[in-house]
Amino acid sequence: MRAYVGVGSNLGERWDNLALAAREVRAAPGVSLLRASRVYDTEALGPKQPRYLNAVLELQTTLEADLLLALLLRIEDTAHRRREVRWGARTLDLDLLLYEDLVLRTPALTLPHPGLLSRRFVLAPLAELCPERIVPGTGSTVGELLRCVPAHDMSSAGIYPV
Repeated sequence: MRAYVGVGSNLGERWDNLALAAREVRAAPGVSLLRASRVYDTEALGPKQPRYLNAVLELQTTLEADLLLALLLRIEDTAHRRREVRWGARTLDLDLLLYEDLVLRTPALTLPHPGLLSRRFVLAPLAELCPERIVPGTGSTVGELLRCVPAHDMSSAGIYPV
């Protein structure tokens, strides 16, 4: 199954946190890291906090979506992620954005990711990897959605440290 994961960090050594995520994903059984977008330096949403580094990873996996999500949460724990404030600062944020063409709404997982349609800092790196991919449930491609999203303070910060 093809999956896309949003990666973000705005606490600690942000580049090191992104590299940790890539290493942990690559080492996980049943997961292959295929490609990574460029890394973007972006303004944070939510309460006042440091800027984020954001990117997207393209994965091939044999894990079911809920097991892939569990893996991503374990990787966040490895990076000492704390969930104290909604949309608060974090060492590492891993969001399962797309999982094949699956549309899913459970208490633990919503696919496509609910913030995908409105967040330029997610759509821009995702569009680098799959601009023509139809986002399930929308009838629109990633590239089309990106063109419809308002501007956001972001710039390319470099190549993902995979």
